[in-house]
Amino acid sequence: METINNYFFNDMVVMLRRSMRHIFRSLDTIITVTIMPIAMMLLFVYVLGGAIQTGTKNYVDYLLPGILLIAIANSAGYVSYRLFLDKQRGIFERFNSMPIARSAALWGHVLTSLVSNAISLMVIVLVALLMGFRSPAGILSWLAVAGILALFTLTLTWIAAVPGLSAKTVDGAGVIAYPIHFLPLISSAFVPTKSMPGPVRAFAEHQPVTSIVETIRALLSNQPVGHEIWIALAWCIGIILVAYLFAMRVYKKWA
Repeated sequence: METINNYFFNDMVVMLRRSMRHIFRSLDTIITVTIMPIAMMLLFVYVLGGAIQTGTKNYVDYLLPGILLIAIANSAGYVSYRLFLDKQRGIFERFNSMPIARSAALWGHVLTSLVSNAISLMVIVLVALLMGFRSPAGILSWLAVAGILALFTLTLTWIAAVPGLSAKTVDGAGVIAYPIHFLPLISSAFVPTKSMPGPVRAFAEHQPVTSIVETIRALLSNQPVGHEIWIALAWCIGIILVAYLFAMRVYKKWA
């Protein structure tokens, strides 16, 4: 059992390195996942921020959690696209004919999503610090934020894996990105939900991104998180379990 586990983790590391090389060679991925959220943050803070009333002294402090989630959402389409390409080109079948763990190739994409998003998010936080972002949060609060962001990354990664593994065309694989992008926009990421019309406000307050944004915002401002953190965790864990089961079911059909 120990030997099998060692081989499995070694195989995953190899697949992680393979996928990370593809990302670093892909300029459009870097632009979309890192540069676009930074550009959006600059736009909202320096162009639109003065007209948005959030009750905070510095709008970038309010905005940053939403920008971090948007960066993760931007990466979901690429996860689906890369999985589709590996499937279409027969990469998974080729790997499965070799003496490596059957699911290592799939987990390589999942780990790549975690690592690449972590790098992108650190760059975005550094830019936010240059823009005036300040947080009184301690190390434990920052670790909690990192954990929630990793959980949200896994949530979107496993959601994106389903169309990536089951789509018949590239467009079908990438279509998952569109609904995911809407969730941060219709939430408390940019403005308080109390400023929204009734039906929009009801949707914004009862979808997962708002609870995640509010939890991260409370942690970074060193405020009590209340029940929002449990709602955020329940959303993420529930969605991960469902998406993981669907993704693994599709993967095992042909891999």
